[in-house]
Amino acid sequence: MSQGPRSGLAAVSSALLAMSRHLEVRDVLKTIVASARELLDAQYAALGVPDDHGGFAQFVVDGVSDAQWKAIGPLPRQHGILAAMLRDAKPQRLADVRADPRFEGWPSAHPDLADFLGLPIRDGDEVIGALFLANKNCPKPEGTCGFTADDEELLSILAQHAAIALTNARLYERSRELTIVEERSRLAHELHDAVSQKLFSLRLTAQAATALIDRDPARAKGELQQVAALAAEAADELRAAVVELRPAALDEDGLVATLRTQTQVLDRAHTARVTFTARGVRALPAAQEEALLRVAQEALHNALRHSGADRVDVTLARRGSGAVLRVTDDGGGFDPRAIRRAGRHLGLVSMRDRAGGVGGTLTVESAPGKGTTIEMEVPGG
Repeated sequence: MSQGPRSGLAAVSSALLAMSRHLEVRDVLKTIVASARELLDAQYAALGVPDDHGGFAQFVVDGVSDAQWKAIGPLPRQHGILAAMLRDAKPQRLADVRADPRFEGWPSAHPDLADFLGLPIRDGDEVIGALFLANKNCPKPEGTCGFTADDEELLSILAQHAAIALTNARLYERSRELTIVEERSRLAHELHDAVSQKLFSLRLTAQAATALIDRDPARAKGELQQVAALAAEAADELRAAVVELRPAALDEDGLVATLRTQTQVLDRAHTARVTFTARGVRALPAAQEEALLRVAQEALHNALRHSGADRVDVTLARRGSGAVLRVTDDGGGFDPRAIRRAGRHLGLVSMRDRAGGVGGTLTVESAPGKGTTIEMEVPGG
């Protein structure tokens, strides 16, 4: 290796820690590639995740500028050396990739690659990616590869941990997708109930107007005006459903705007008054914002579906470098001491898990006939 054992170990440790800090798949891929290139002192590095159609679903590079990457053109296909790594699942260490009989060329804007080291990334028996480096920054006698057997061993260690990091990131994104699907299903059911109630009322009112139109035209007119009002409310709620059933766009809109939109939708969809107030809140780590949003949604669901509340107030305020979320209703309340029954019924366990998972705390204040306050605090970043 080009570094001594101590510095080499420190570099590997830094690379593995960097990979473990990310949960988004794209971020994990970028970190793996950048760590590998820096660790082995190569000019170029890339990582491809294959799709099922002979190409790559994702392909991340390091050492190539955005302008160069754009000029290169579409993602590569699985041919030549890349195909060999994915098909044979064996390391490839070459003195000159261009001289290999499997080499099939590259686009005109592609940088020239010479010595080459590539390894498959495997999850059990499945090859989930191909990681390769090119152009080692070191003197290379003619016909020799700058990458050594020690480099190959080091990259192999990195590839094994890359497989773990990539698999974990995929599982995390899948869990997020499932959460969004479940949330959309819940909201669809909730909004369907609200709109159905409006349409039922509209039908009854229209029937009453029909019965009154001959014997009491004045009352019939009033009923028809009510029909028009109910129809307008139903249309508003259907429009709200379209907005609400989109996945919460925290990345684009931020926590405050997302919570404000959702409380406005629920205020229109329910007889209870639903309000939202934000005070001095600043951006928080993404995981904390998502946890706050999910706890707010669960608490609102409980208040609107189970408490019989006339009013539900949501506040989000800055507290130190973090924030505190409070959802308060004036509904029937419950006995927090009956935590096993209430916790299971109201999702308190999952809310506490969400809070604890981002370093936060959750407190519940309630009593029969006294309403409920759910408060979550997170430390910020």
